Amino acid sequence: MKKTFSSETEQISEVILKAKEKACSETSAEPEPDLTQKIEWPLTCTVGPGLEGAIACETEVGYVNGSKGWLIYRGYDIFDLCAYSTFEEVSYLLVNGKLPKEKQLAAFKKKLAENRHLNETQRLLMSFPVENMNPMAALRLGTNLMRQKQTFRDEEAAELKAEAIAADEDSIAMETKPHGDAHAIYEFKRSQVKRPRSSDITLLNAESLESCYCLISGVATIAAAIARLRNRKLPLEPLTELSHAANLLYMITGKIPTPVEERIMDICLILHADHGMNASTFASMVVASTLSDVYFSIGAGIAALNGPLHGGANEQVMRILREIGDPKEVPSWYAAQREAKQKISGFGHRVYKTYDPRARILAPLAKILVASHPEMKKLYKVATALEKEVVATLGKNKNIFPNVDYYSGFIYNSLSIPTDFFTPMFAVARVSGWTARVFEYLQNNRIFRPRAMYVGKFDRKYTPLTKR
Repeated sequence: MKKTFSSETEQISEVILKAKEKACSETSAEPEPDLTQKIEWPLTCTVGPGLEGAIACETEVGYVNGSKGWLIYRGYDIFDLCAYSTFEEVSYLLVNGKLPKEKQLAAFKKKLAENRHLNETQRLLMSFPVENMNPMAALRLGTNLMRQKQTFRDEEAAELKAEAIAADEDSIAMETKPHGDAHAIYEFKRSQVKRPRSSDITLLNAESLESCYCLISGVATIAAAIARLRNRKLPLEPLTELSHAANLLYMITGKIPTPVEERIMDICLILHADHGMNASTFASMVVASTLSDVYFSIGAGIAALNGPLHGGANEQVMRILREIGDPKEVPSWYAAQREAKQKISGFGHRVYKTYDPRARILAPLAKILVASHPEMKKLYKVATALEKEVVATLGKNKNIFPNVDYYSGFIYNSLSIPTDFFTPMFAVARVSGWTARVFEYLQNNRIFRPRAMYVGKFDRKYTPLTKR
């Protein structure tokens, strides 16, 4: 495959391909047969608490194989995408299902550049006390403000309500045993909402592919504006000549990144773009399945990502590394943590039982950044020393290895991104995966309606308030 990057960043592609070579040498080349085939509904599967193990739908967007350390986007290995592609190209791939041709990519980049300019939305956002808000709360607010300014959804609210069926009739079909029908008997009309005659022709349908593009581009602008406002600075206008990754860094820091910084930021965005049916992706899809719109769906994803069990582990990793302070202190610190039976943030994963492929890529990129950011050198030595200790013990005994969060925070701090802004950066990237999966699911939509097992009492007698 032809390389398309400058000599300054060629080393980055080379280290990623070396990481791929090592990963391939440690795993066989066969996908999981039970999880990579067409479904014949109804499906029998083993389900744990929190729907663990449940199969909710089919997808062509992405595939994660935890036992072998695979991450696949639309059939393409994550190592190849990081070595050769860009976030813009990967976003097009995820949403449209194929890699773009040269003219298609140029048109897509132009559209993203146009959508980065959100002056009206930013003015609305600045009317709120963003500097005092949780950054993810502010990001979710900004997404709703984008919806209000970019779509005609609010103008047709009354018309949409008139088309909807009665309040909870959609649940009736799902209270019976599912037989794999194509659609529920009771459901909302599936047709696209018509544009009200009074709406501005430039406003979008909030369920359209164009709205997905607006969100991929616009959430980055909103996130950067929030970062600036929280630092008591005014938002910066995006620069047309910069890439998505470079603009993101510029709009946050006020400095145009070096080619190496831009390339590494681009790879971070690619690595975080999609990752199976995780909590935020599922939240987005559940909201979309009600035939709400893509803006509200992405807002749900942002809300889910805010939870500390989903986003934020890389923040804790940086706190740990700074707490240790010196690589000489790693053995005693780690021994104390093991004695107290404490988990080590940045190690282990709900899915991966081997090296997280994203960590394999980020670790050597962190080493590259140290060369141009010497102030991070000591912290990097702490990180590598701790990784060595953990892998030597828990890696062998429990298959616990570094995950994506272990080095991503180190990279973000090296790029002058504040620690409390790591999770919004995660969201900026994941919008591509959220929109891709939402748009895919809506093509053959069925409202999510799992059951709960009732374990409460029966036949209780009501006692009047005066006799309780």
